[in-house]
Amino acid sequence: MTITDAPAFPKVDLDKPVPMEVIRFVVAHIAERFKPEKIILFGSHAYGDPKPWSDVDLLVVMDTEKTEHDQRLEIARSLHGRTFSIDVIVRTPGNLSRRIENRDYFLREIVNKGRVMYARPNG
Repeated sequence: MTITDAPAFPKVDLDKPVPMEVIRFVVAHIAERFKPEKIILFGSHAYGDPKPWSDVDLLVVMDTEKTEHDQRLEIARSLHGRTFSIDVIVRTPGNLSRRIENRDYFLREIVNKGRVMYARPNG
């Protein structure tokens, strides 16, 4: 993907929190390009009271032949051109399940309290 392939992000007023329609735009881009199983919004945008400086936190659950870190970097590169901060975490479904079973508090909170913004239809 080249920079010219990056989506044209909607303009964001940096004196206000990132609007939900812009977050939906980002989620739709990730869903279309990377075909994840699920995308969960977490942090202040999901739990309430985001500030103008709040980043957009997304957990992307997907199978990948790359490492989770390398897949995260690829997703981040595909979001080039935005004027706001996005923090993407990638976990495979198996790794996410194992981490939750092993009482990973952070991922448990995301799964339990986060807002599912995309879920791939079964079939």
